[in-house]
Amino acid sequence: MAAEVSFSVASSGGPRDVTIAYERAGGGEPLLLLHGIGHHRQAWGPVLGILAAEHDVIAVDLPGFGASPALPDGLAYNLSTVVSALGAMCEALEIERPHVAGNSLGGLLALELGRANLVRSVTALSPGGFWSAAERRYAFGTLLAMRQGARLLPVPVIERLSASAAGRAALTSTIYARPWRRSPEAVVAETLALRNATGFEATLTAGREVLFRDDVTGLPVTVAWGTRDRLLLRRQGMRAKHTIPGARLVRLPGCGHVPMNDDPALVARVILDTCR
Repeated sequence: MAAEVSFSVASSGGPRDVTIAYERAGGGEPLLLLHGIGHHRQAWGPVLGILAAEHDVIAVDLPGFGASPALPDGLAYNLSTVVSALGAMCEALEIERPHVAGNSLGGLLALELGRANLVRSVTALSPGGFWSAAERRYAFGTLLAMRQGARLLPVPVIERLSASAAGRAALTSTIYARPWRRSPEAVVAETLALRNATGFEATLTAGREVLFRDDVTGLPVTVAWGTRDRLLLRRQGMRAKHTIPGARLVRLPGCGHVPMNDDPALVARVILDTCR
């Protein structure tokens, strides 16, 4: 079940109240899970139980996504603001320097949290920020097309499509290599999450200027990439390794852009190995 936490984040116009929805399970050292753009915390569902056997897991709906409301006026959807919000959230929940795992946008945020020395370890699954200009245009164009499709399809059509393996593939094969593994209910929920994400356009706009150029030192870092990632091409993993020389670069065979669904056991092992 989701819970909510509210806290203040500084802005040029004074403090602003931010609310974040999250799900918490397990016990042990804290582990923060961050999803990608247009998704929600349920993306981590396939690995949540495995991770919670060893960690106090906090799966977050980023601001403007899932059940978390949009950022208030005066706060931008840029990396520094969202990282500050996640840091303030951890303080409000009395979580001190968690491990963090993130996918796509969440992977980029995880690396930023590591660069700011706010976490104990970083696992970044197909993180944003290591693209060429052409690769970024391709990825953002694909995301916009997915968003438009989710907004144009009537809900009964989404439900009918999600009832069959072919329909689930039509809706989600851009991000999953094995879309038939998702349940019909999960595909409906994530399609609606993409459709209703209030932070989508502002986050995408902010991302147009993003390149991750800084090393992350003093903590374990793993960058993992699916061999069948159709959104952020796997060659970007080599750029990440060049930027962060001390990172462990892991290949995820047969996995797409959101690998937690395609191979939960492998992804959980990669995260747990990094935390250890």
